[in-house]
Amino acid sequence: MDLSTTYMGLNLKNPLVAAASPLSYELAGIKRLEDAGAAAVVMYSLFEEQICKEAKELFYYTTQGTESFAESLSYFPEPAHYNAGPEEYLELVRKAKESTGVPIIASLNGVSRGGWIEYARKIEQAGADALELNVYLVPTNMDVTGAELEAVYLNILAAVKACVKIPVAMKLSPFFSSIPNMARKLDKMNADALVLFNRFYQPDIDLETLEVQPKVQLSEPGTMLLPLRWVAILCGHVSASLAAGGGIHTAQDVLKTVMAGADVTQFCAALLRNGVGHLGVILKEMEAWMDEHEYDSIAQMKGSMSHKSVAQPAAFERANYMKALSSYR
Repeated sequence: MDLSTTYMGLNLKNPLVAAASPLSYELAGIKRLEDAGAAAVVMYSLFEEQICKEAKELFYYTTQGTESFAESLSYFPEPAHYNAGPEEYLELVRKAKESTGVPIIASLNGVSRGGWIEYARKIEQAGADALELNVYLVPTNMDVTGAELEAVYLNILAAVKACVKIPVAMKLSPFFSSIPNMARKLDKMNADALVLFNRFYQPDIDLETLEVQPKVQLSEPGTMLLPLRWVAILCGHVSASLAAGGGIHTAQDVLKTVMAGADVTQFCAALLRNGVGHLGVILKEMEAWMDEHEYDSIAQMKGSMSHKSVAQPAAFERANYMKALSSYR
C-alpha cells in the first residue's frame, strides 16, 4: 500500500501533516508527532508582533487609556502571553531538523511585510524545509476595498518568495469574494502551496466584567466540507500544491479530501482532542479502506472526485445546492 504523496516538491510518506499548534511548542512534541505518523510538521506560528522591535511600544500604545473603557480591557494580550521569541523559534527549527526525519515547515503569522523578510531568511538558514505564511487580517476599515486586501497577500508572498529559495505556502481565508481568482493570482506569483483554510477566532464578551475575551473553539468534523468543496474546485486549475485543513478528524475525511484533489491534509483539533496517537489510528483505517476498495496508492485516488472531471462546475454547484435544500425534511 503506497500512501506517499508530494507537497510543495517535498516527498512525504503519507498525506497527514501536523498543522501549526501548541503540539510543536517543544522538540519533544515534534518528535511525538513524527513517531505517531505525521509526514511533516508545521511549526507553531511566529507572530509579526514578536519579530518587530516595536512590539513593546505597540503594547504600550494599545493599552493606554483602556482602564477608562471597560469594553476594551484585555483585548490585546500582554507580551508575556506570546509564544517564545524569534531567537528561540529559530533554535527550535534547528533542533527539529537535527533530531527528526520529517520535513519541518515554519510558520509566520502577520499582516505586513515588516520583519517577515529578515526572519524568512533566518528561518531558511535555520534549516526549515518550507515556510507557511499565515496572513491573519480582518478588515475593519470601511474604506479598504477587496482589491486592496488581496494586494496585502500578494505583496507579502512576492516579498518572501524574493528572499528565500525554500517552498512557500500561503494559508488563505475563506472570505475572499472570489476564491478561484485569488488562488490563480497567488499561483501566478509562484506560491508553492495553498492551504485551505485559515480560521479566524472571533473574540467573545464577558457580560459580568464587560471585557473582551479570547475565544478558541476547536473545529468540528462537519467544517471539513468547506475546504473539501474548494479543493475540489481548484484541483487541476492551479499548479500550487493544495492542503486541506479545518475539520479534518477521521480517515474518511482524509480520503474524501484526497479524492477532491488535496495533496495533504492538516490536523490540529483532532490531535488536541484525541492525542497524537490518533494519527496512527487514521493511517490504519485508511489502509483498511483502500485495501477493501482496491486502491493501491494515494496517487490513484487523488483528484478523482474533483471538479476537473465535470464539464460545467458552476452548474454542478447550483444543482448540488438545489438538491441539498430539497432533500432536507
